Amino acid sequence: MTIHVLPAHVARLIAAGEVVSRPLDVVRELVENALDAGATRLEIELDGGGLTLIRVRDNGAGIPAGAAALAPVRHATSKLAPDVQAVDHVTTLGFRGEALWAAAQAGDLHLVTRPAAQVGATEVHAQGETVTVRRASAPAGTTVTVRHLFAALPARRRTQAPAPTEVREVTALVSRYVLHHPELHWRLVVDGEARLTHAPADHRGAVASVYGSLNANRVLPVDAPGVTGVVSRPELTRARRDRMHLSVNGRPILAPPELEKAVIDAYAELLPAGAAPLCVLNLTVDPEDHNPNVHPAKQVVALADLPALTGRVRDAVAQALAAHPLARHAPAPLPVTDPAHAPQHPAFPALELLGLYQDLYLLAQAEGDLWIVDAHAAHERALFEQFTRDLGSAPPHELPQPELLHLTPAQTARLHERDAELRAWGLTIEAFGAGLARLRTLPATLAPLPVPRLHELIVEAALGDHPDPCRDVLGRLACAPALKAGEITLTAGRGILAALNACEQPWSCPHGRPTVLRLSERDLAHAFGRRGVRDVARGRDETARAAVVAAGRSQ
Repeated sequence: MTIHVLPAHVARLIAAGEVVSRPLDVVRELVENALDAGATRLEIELDGGGLTLIRVRDNGAGIPAGAAALAPVRHATSKLAPDVQAVDHVTTLGFRGEALWAAAQAGDLHLVTRPAAQVGATEVHAQGETVTVRRASAPAGTTVTVRHLFAALPARRRTQAPAPTEVREVTALVSRYVLHHPELHWRLVVDGEARLTHAPADHRGAVASVYGSLNANRVLPVDAPGVTGVVSRPELTRARRDRMHLSVNGRPILAPPELEKAVIDAYAELLPAGAAPLCVLNLTVDPEDHNPNVHPAKQVVALADLPALTGRVRDAVAQALAAHPLARHAPAPLPVTDPAHAPQHPAFPALELLGLYQDLYLLAQAEGDLWIVDAHAAHERALFEQFTRDLGSAPPHELPQPELLHLTPAQTARLHERDAELRAWGLTIEAFGAGLARLRTLPATLAPLPVPRLHELIVEAALGDHPDPCRDVLGRLACAPALKAGEITLTAGRGILAALNACEQPWSCPHGRPTVLRLSERDLAHAFGRRGVRDVARGRDETARAAVVAAGRSQ
């Protein structure tokens, strides 16, 4: 392949700027170079969060000996012809010709490369503007090593994220490439430990490598013109969109909200409000219909006809869902708290149950007002606080046989960060190497819950990206068994009201939805347009005001 030094008038058209500001940037650029070189096997190594060492090894096309010296020169590239029109027809992932140059400015760059047809390899060492080249022996492909990143830039080095944080980000980045390029061999090694391995497979296999086999068993294939990949069944959803992955022409992107909405809209009533599915979708557009040069890290692309593309995505996902049966398994509900043993919350009134509405809402009265209670949200709040109180009150429940788990690379990284915290509240997960772990103990209060996929839910929440894993675990486990529409009776409703009254914070469920709405008789009278309305007290507030007025008169 021929490497060109881009003319200045073409270089100015490219969003230059600092390409390398953290180890993650180096990994991204080197991985994209390997993909553009046609590699089928990529190995990424990281030491010290990438500040000590970053190495990317591939079996791609390699660089001919006569052109290798140009590789670390700024704006030298084999991926873009030296003319203005080429900038508008980008067909590769990397194209600016700044990656190796920027890595050499920020650290110590070492490159060994050999095309398959060439006898002998070429070794290039670059640091700053100094470049040395010599002959070497190596297999076909390219190995790029960057050592001592920012060692000569102490101010930049001091502002770097802690090593575990950078490892987590790099793991997430490599996972994205695995999901969108499942046909390749991938291996990520961190401080000598394999964190992610993937053998060539389809998109379902990539989901298994990144998110585990249980998630992979709940995805459906999508295969439409220009839209391929997988989407999850409706029961596999999250409150966040962090597992909605899209790529354009092979490049993982931060998807425009319109594309994410198109995926969610395709589910229609199959998804509850606020829920998002897991999806991995590869979108293909004509090179002239997208511009990848609008973001320094190339994570955002400009699309020429976004409305048409959103329509294609929505139709492709809808067709995939329509082709499969989508029945769900309902979890068993937990009983509500016994009202006889529920203490009273000082700021929450004792609600008198009047009836049910739509088998979900409780109609109650207190302090002269009408109260509408979301029975599911109220029961969820009560269970959440019960689990919180009981957590750690008994020794952990040891599983008769440790359960072998498949952890995603991101989960493995978080396990290293959170191990002590998880053990403190009774959850023991032991790293077992090669993406595996053993679940040995569970908090005693959670072990007997009648929740489908209990162990999977606990581990997923404990090793998720929520800043408070304990709260996330308890919130999810309180939601699954809480009584739902059709399961509410008057007897259960009275228990829910008593349990809600005993809560430390009875006003919302663990996810922030309100548990109660309050409507005064005065507001009802005004809404009905009644004339000569009698002086109806405004509940507790009006009663308190009247008491103050009466006390003043007595003086």
